[in-house]
Amino acid sequence: MPTKKKETYAEAMARLEKIVAQIDGNQLDIDQLADCIKEANEIIAFCTAKLTKAEEEVEKLLSDGSETKE
Repeated sequence: MPTKKKETYAEAMARLEKIVAQIDGNQLDIDQLADCIKEANEIIAFCTAKLTKAEEEVEKLLSDGSETKE
């Protein structure tokens, strides 16, 4: 889970892909399924936050760059 250590976006996505594969492959019993869905939701929130932060940083850099050119 992303909250246990400083995880990268790529690591989180890899874990999410693994969870999806397990769900798609019917490799989980009902208890594991519930836990994996909870973990997947946490990973999705983590990735969404990372993407939002990156988007804000890019927009800031682009706006800073356009202001210096004018």
